[in-house]
Amino acid sequence: MRFSLRVAPPKIIETRGDGVFEPARPEPFIGPPRDYLKMFLLARKDYLSVFRSGDYRSRVSQMRGFGRQLVLVNVPEQVKYVLATRHDNFERKSPAMRRALEYLLGDGLFISDGETWKRRRPLVSDIVHKSRLPQFAGHMEAVTLDLVQRWQGLPPDTVIDALAEMGGLTAEIIARAVFGDDIGPDDAGEVVAGFTSFQSLVDNLNLAYVAGFDNGIPLLKTPRLRRAIWRVRRVIDRIATNHLEGRSHDGSMLDLLVRRQQKNPELGLDRDALRNEAATIFMAGQETAAATLTWAWYLLANAPWSEAALHEEIERVCGRRPPTLDDVPKLEYCRAVVEETLRLYPPVPVLGRQAREADRIGSIDVLPAAIITISPWLLHRNPDIWTRPHHFVPERFLGGWRPVPYSYIPFASGPRICAGLQFGLTETILCLAILAQRFTVRVAPGATVRPASRLTLRPQNGLPVTIHPR
Repeated sequence: MRFSLRVAPPKIIETRGDGVFEPARPEPFIGPPRDYLKMFLLARKDYLSVFRSGDYRSRVSQMRGFGRQLVLVNVPEQVKYVLATRHDNFERKSPAMRRALEYLLGDGLFISDGETWKRRRPLVSDIVHKSRLPQFAGHMEAVTLDLVQRWQGLPPDTVIDALAEMGGLTAEIIARAVFGDDIGPDDAGEVVAGFTSFQSLVDNLNLAYVAGFDNGIPLLKTPRLRRAIWRVRRVIDRIATNHLEGRSHDGSMLDLLVRRQQKNPELGLDRDALRNEAATIFMAGQETAAATLTWAWYLLANAPWSEAALHEEIERVCGRRPPTLDDVPKLEYCRAVVEETLRLYPPVPVLGRQAREADRIGSIDVLPAAIITISPWLLHRNPDIWTRPHHFVPERFLGGWRPVPYSYIPFASGPRICAGLQFGLTETILCLAILAQRFTVRVAPGATVRPASRLTLRPQNGLPVTIHPR
């Protein structure tokens, strides 16, 4: 008899009714409280699979069975304590995240900390600030209109992968914004496929750290992992080199970084550092927007009342002309759809922090080097905070209503809130409006949608869809 460490993933809950849609989510974990092996095996593939029903409620809890203290925080006041009030003590990303991304991003802003982060954060925040949106919005509009033309040429009932399509779209947009370079569909596809492969090979948990090693151990660079990294880095390094050697357009984000370094040499941005920051902006901007747009198509396809309201708003605001950046403030329902999508399917559903020193969160005494987990997936679905927490209800974000502070954090919060928040939100609203004006998107018959949390939250195996002109 062969011994297997495989465990079956949880069943998926998905319900529909008249004017009601509860989108796909895994059933809560119901194993024994100390079934640590099963929990670990599930978490390696999908962190969402190990959350119990009680984890969704407002509480701070801990687990010590792995040998390392793991603290789960799901109370807005305590989320604020970790991410803002005591952010200096909880600044460092978890070893799992750092070890997973260091091969791709080096010491880029997303995984750096300490003095490196303090020097670079203001720099990156400035170049992706919302005041620069008019400078980059033309890329969003032009690339999306190119996709409109391509979709118009599709044979009827062609099944395509919405995740790959949105990945290619956002890769092209962010490449033009970051590098001032048109990477083209082949290279965009390489980045999307490479990062998809990379995520599938990365564990959510760094077992060495959980077992006691101070910083975990680096990922094993298997041939498959090397190929995945090479597919991404080959494209990013080529266009970064083109820019740094003067073979691309001025006015890009990388151009702004270079000029800042020339003006302030103390920043210490050598060629490798510039590449790392450009790669960080590229990967963060490309992946989060692509995942959000993909989930938005899935939600709208299953909520015809919401889709109709979206179409009505676009027609009222824009008529037959394509939506532009100037229309975004008026597309209130479109924004609500995006915000509700981010609530249900936050791009990074689990935020891990490492405690520098002993502390206290709620009633839990936190040990040095403990892992603190804040999960937007849990926080956004907390029934103590949200009405109908598992249902798709864009209307909750209309009428000037705002959620309880620190209960809605799709881009994290505190000093480490995503620097490109406004860029990504505007890009997603604008791309969704331009495409929804011309098409309806339907999930392919027989497709099963399963959310899976690796580095980011994606539909496992993509999202097969058909495109229908309006």
